[in-house]
Amino acid sequence: MTRRSCAIYATGIVCAHLLIVGIALVVAQVFQTMIHSRLKKEITLTEKSQVFESWKNPPPPVYMEYYFFNVTNPEVFLAGGKAAVKQIGPYTYREYRPRENVTFLENGTKLYALNPKTFVFVSEKSAGYPEVDIITTVNIPFVAIMNELNSYSFVLRTLVSMYINSLGVEVFLTRTVHEVLWGFKDPLLSKVHSIKPDVDEYFGLMWKKNGTHEGEFVFHTGEENYLDYGKIDTWNGLRKMSWWSSNQSNMINGTDGAVFHPLINRNELLYIFAADLCRSIHLAYVEDVEVKGIQAYRFAPPNDVLMNPKDNPTNAGFCVPAGDCLGTGVLKVSVCREGAPIVVSFPHFYQADPMYINAVDGLNPNKEEHETYLDLQPTTGVPIRACKRAQLNIILKRIQGFPKTKFINETIFPIMFVNETATIDDDSASQMRTLLLIVTLVSNFPVLIVGMGIILLLVLVVLFCRNRQKKNEVKRIDFTEAFHSFTTVKDDTAYTQVSDKPDEPSETPANQPMRNGSYIAMSPVEAQKC
Repeated sequence: MTRRSCAIYATGIVCAHLLIVGIALVVAQVFQTMIHSRLKKEITLTEKSQVFESWKNPPPPVYMEYYFFNVTNPEVFLAGGKAAVKQIGPYTYREYRPRENVTFLENGTKLYALNPKTFVFVSEKSAGYPEVDIITTVNIPFVAIMNELNSYSFVLRTLVSMYINSLGVEVFLTRTVHEVLWGFKDPLLSKVHSIKPDVDEYFGLMWKKNGTHEGEFVFHTGEENYLDYGKIDTWNGLRKMSWWSSNQSNMINGTDGAVFHPLINRNELLYIFAADLCRSIHLAYVEDVEVKGIQAYRFAPPNDVLMNPKDNPTNAGFCVPAGDCLGTGVLKVSVCREGAPIVVSFPHFYQADPMYINAVDGLNPNKEEHETYLDLQPTTGVPIRACKRAQLNIILKRIQGFPKTKFINETIFPIMFVNETATIDDDSASQMRTLLLIVTLVSNFPVLIVGMGIILLLVLVVLFCRNRQKKNEVKRIDFTEAFHSFTTVKDDTAYTQVSDKPDEPSETPANQPMRNGSYIAMSPVEAQKC
């Protein structure tokens, strides 16, 4: 056996083994199963887990952008006309949210933690200075007091209204952005505080929320089931709430939005519990996106999240009291926020009933600026980019006994909205790309084996063809040599012409004898001399 034949046989054997082993591994999904098992084991909230530290101290910077609606015609609105607002902002703050008092429970299957939030103003990302810029907005303490007195007698409401007028308190107030956001001593609340000390005399949309937390959380670590990774077990000791009118609406579902289980697919719904909204919301897959070279799935709240119960009966539980429902796109949260009739929505009433948008001039909802979404890396479940957008509104309506409201048309009045954003930092993105590359290579290792087998198969075909070609060339050379030998013999032999003609006299050399008859003679011929 020649060396070439040995090479062909060896290539064929290796090729066959690679193809058989590779195809078997692809069909069995051995490496993919191994990677998935490792991810399920590693992505847990345990002290040995690689993701625990990033969960405890999130590296991506979180920014809170506050936008306010400045009322430009309060007198027209109080006289029964349509209010006009102008958006100002953003006023941007960097949010720091480390986990504190972390304690493992029940053999590491659950985790207790607090999540205090601290805000620091970032001037370079802001449109102005909150201590300087002045806005005109609804006097929420005044509206809260009117709302509380609405169930009392007309006489009492009238007496309180006269007293409030003597203090010079109006339906709208003018303050700096900083005061409206972080608090100021309200003259009306100060009077109430003197009668009821448990009522705070300061008011601000974010009053006492800088450096405080939203409650005590107990999370599942994912140690028992990877699908429970990061899910909330209890909030303030509760497994379900009590202020909504149905068991389904009172459920605390999902995570707090910081983490999600690995191996996310496009068909599932993701749940987030939003403590500031007093409810859980779900997000559905929208599209594939890319963030800093990382492929991600975008999830966003579908239209049915804040849909009217007539169109989505599952939302009937958010009507309190039962049957007292608002339209599509808004949610009354005053049941868990004592005082003013607060309503939440998406910014500029995005995805809301047009009647809310048309009730106020200056609103322009659009998907790019007002949609809430979450971009998740599906293999690890890590949020790559997030935009949580919510608007704070208040219900303004006529209340008997308060003459200042007698011409008001009931309106869900926009106060401000916040855009909470976070994007993975460059270092974390680089580590994520490296991790995903390793996962991809290991998961596709059987495919690489099959690919190598196919390449060797092509090499085998080329070697086989060249070997056949070589054999044909050898045969041609042998035939040529044989033919050449035959022609050489032919050239050394002379053939005398056969003639049927009678002998004719001719001159014959003296040494050549005469021959009679026809004959064939073969005789050696001497080489002629030149």
